[in-house]
Amino acid sequence: MDRLVNTVRPYAWGSTTAIPELLGVAPTGEPQAEMWMGAHPGAPSRTDRGPLNALIDADPTGELGERSVEKFGPRLPFLLKVLAAGAPLSLQAHPDLAQARAGHAAEEAAGIPIDAPHRMYKDANHKPELICALTPFEGLCGFRAPAEAADVLAALGVDSLKPYVDLLHAHPEEAALREVLTALLTADPQEMAHTVAEVAAAADRLGGEHAPYAVLAHHYPSDPGVIAAMLLNPVTLQPGEALYLGAGVPHAYLSGLGVEIMANSDNVLRCGLTPKHINVPELLRVVRFEPNDPAVLRPEASPSGEEVYDTPIDEFRLSRFVRPEGAAPTDLTSPTPQILLAVAGRPKTGEVTLVAGESVFVPAGERTELSGTGTVFRATVIA
Repeated sequence: MDRLVNTVRPYAWGSTTAIPELLGVAPTGEPQAEMWMGAHPGAPSRTDRGPLNALIDADPTGELGERSVEKFGPRLPFLLKVLAAGAPLSLQAHPDLAQARAGHAAEEAAGIPIDAPHRMYKDANHKPELICALTPFEGLCGFRAPAEAADVLAALGVDSLKPYVDLLHAHPEEAALREVLTALLTADPQEMAHTVAEVAAAADRLGGEHAPYAVLAHHYPSDPGVIAAMLLNPVTLQPGEALYLGAGVPHAYLSGLGVEIMANSDNVLRCGLTPKHINVPELLRVVRFEPNDPAVLRPEASPSGEEVYDTPIDEFRLSRFVRPEGAAPTDLTSPTPQILLAVAGRPKTGEVTLVAGESVFVPAGERTELSGTGTVFRATVIA
């Protein structure tokens, strides 16, 4: 197996303390948002044998196993992250596989550089994802029922919101949500800035369920995403709880530390809470305007002590082991590739002892045993 040396991405919304505390190192004073573990070309993990993506490119069957290569091709199908939100992330959605392939092909044909600010499809893959909380974790996920969203907006008492409130009472519900989001994202910027300022003052005055929107407006003054966020369900995860996000589901992470796993993609279409490019027509094509209740996932325990987060996706499978003192070793040998991430204690994988924040890549078929005490997340695939 290979110890991984992982890149920490310094996005502006990152916490300055959460990842350093996990790793047991001094904060730098700069935001540290995401630690990437995997073979994504944007920030591949490094090993003593070289970058993980280069190892896989040189011998995909040897590193990934026949099953994974046959099902997903010669690449690691997932990307594992530790995510630390010190400020709200952009309100966003991800394409399904067909949309990603078509969008990537179109932007390639148009000659749009991969690092261009307006580039949306950096690869041809979809990006379903799962976030598992390590600390209390706040987020927004999926559309509320339109009538509920109308009540949240109406309670602010802001006159310029009344047209949106009226639209949310229209039927069918999907069309109402589409019209309101479209109207918000295409409104006159000066008028929207004034409305957001009024919303911020009212949300601050009301507090309670409205308080988070005053925080959003503080971080993103004049951004229509502040109002769009009120269309979504607020979600609080306790440590060990998780949230699955499929294609087209609008969402945003607000605060907290978590382990995130996703299909190996970086395709994001933004709806707001960002200074970055928003392509409204493409966003409206991808977003699924379906009211739903976000389902909080809790792991299902197996006799081996493995706790599995069940999701409807094969590119990744996330589980964890919470190992008490004296627990018997667990055989993790698998015909598919694995990344093991320690978040507490001093667990051992074979002869390798891990501390919080350390991880290893285990090639397919390699004999692997988990022992020692602590908490370990296991990322692999279903093939």
